[in-house]
Amino acid sequence: MTGVTNRHPDRQECYGYLQQYGTPPHVIGHCKAVAAVGYTLARALNEKGYGLDLGLVLSAGLLHDMARTEDMHWEAAAKWCQARGFQQEAAIIQVHMNYDPFNDAEHFNETDVVCLADRTVLEDRYAGIDRRMDYIVDKAIRQGHPEHKPHILRKKNETSSLIASIEAILGCSLDALMENIDYEHVEDASPGT
Repeated sequence: MTGVTNRHPDRQECYGYLQQYGTPPHVIGHCKAVAAVGYTLARALNEKGYGLDLGLVLSAGLLHDMARTEDMHWEAAAKWCQARGFQQEAAIIQVHMNYDPFNDAEHFNETDVVCLADRTVLEDRYAGIDRRMDYIVDKAIRQGHPEHKPHILRKKNETSSLIASIEAILGCSLDALMENIDYEHVEDASPGT
């Protein structure tokens, strides 16, 4: 095991890791979108006085689904990151599938940002909470699990309320913030910024 590091891999390093791991192109597209949405949100919150680590948001977003083709992909990806000393990324990746509850908007941290980004991205684009969760409901029904619908709708309502709180802090809608996002060229951020 490599020693623990406070350094976060930059965008190009993460792309290399995704390639080395064998992450399929469509999943890489999803990871890029989650990273871009998370980074954009974290940067906007930082402009309002938050101290979010943009490098961590970027790297955790890029690596969160690197093992998505495997069973319990969050555990596989977290172990991979831990083995390379990326403990903070591993901690976010480990919980991203079932993160609950979110912190309130005033106390948002990097895990909240990455998990919210993941819940608002559909495939490789920002879709917002309604479209994303409607897709999840439809998928559960198609897979023969209509009993999951009430839980999913409860999570959708909770997340929608959280987004409304964030929008009040930002002074704009999340949809407007993500309107001109560049999924391919998210800025690299130095650690701790």
